[in-house]
Amino acid sequence: MKKTLFIGGTGTISTAISKRIAQSDEWELYVLNRGSRNNILPPNVHSIVVNDVNDEAEVTKALNGLSFDCVCDFICFVPSQIERDYRIFKGITKQFMFISSASAYQKPLGNYVINEGTPLANPYWQYSRDKIACEDFLMKKYREEQFPITIIRPSHTYDERSIPLGVHGKNGSWQVVKRMLEGKPVIIHGDGTSLWTFTHNSDFAKGFVGLMGNPHAIGEAFQITSDESVTWNQAYQSIADALGVEFKPYYVSSEFLAAVSDYDFTGSLIGDKANSVVFDNTKLKRAVPEFKATVRFDQGVRKTIEFVLAHPEYQREDKDFDHWCDTVIAQLEETKKRIVENL
Repeated sequence: MKKTLFIGGTGTISTAISKRIAQSDEWELYVLNRGSRNNILPPNVHSIVVNDVNDEAEVTKALNGLSFDCVCDFICFVPSQIERDYRIFKGITKQFMFISSASAYQKPLGNYVINEGTPLANPYWQYSRDKIACEDFLMKKYREEQFPITIIRPSHTYDERSIPLGVHGKNGSWQVVKRMLEGKPVIIHGDGTSLWTFTHNSDFAKGFVGLMGNPHAIGEAFQITSDESVTWNQAYQSIADALGVEFKPYYVSSEFLAAVSDYDFTGSLIGDKANSVVFDNTKLKRAVPEFKATVRFDQGVRKTIEFVLAHPEYQREDKDFDHWCDTVIAQLEETKKRIVENL
């Protein structure tokens, strides 16, 4: 069997891949992390526990002379981390897969149809610029030293543990769901008609595993997303339908939300979700002919909602965000009233 190492392995994206790989008779899976969530992984996964995955000396010692056919770091976000990975894995892996982000594509978009040839440039979000810098470093090492890299660009991948939304607070999406259940309006950026793509992690895993050990993936970048595009109104309506409640949207411009100092929506909205996007996955399908995303958003999010409602530990309340929503809506309504009175 071929050996693969996942750094992380228990997050939204990586859990589905880990489970899929663990069922394969082609790959032997090792995960390197702190070990705090490895109970969700299948029992045949080899666990390498370290106190600090960013400690290069500790990681090198823990690997203890192992070599791999494929290594993927799911928790690498800044150039210093990818430079560390290069030093550790140069010469001991036949493929290194880096999780970048589709948010790295140029903003504002020159074309709403996105493929791997779309330029990378995002002046609105440091997260995206760091991912671009990581990609640049890896491509340089591939060109100059044939370091066997594959770059992966996901876009809004979700699983059963978190309901994907556009505008939420620091504790995630539950408070928005709670507002829906309480009959309160929920803030939608823009007018809700821009297009977006949500990808279920089980679909993402199909494309990812198909690129592992794939000779056509070396030195290349691939986006892995669903082919389905929905408006934000459709997305929130699907959530409301799954909850059995009325959808009560309150539309606020993305520019206004980005200007509000309480939350940093500049990157996540202006640099990402406020843009209409349609992903062209032709390149992925050439490299992985069997890839096909099959989880429709309304079906996938219904299962997510059922899971979250049944597991209180994923219902993280955020009273500050709830109060912020009420305040923003009240103030905007008062402003509208004054404007109408002065016409």
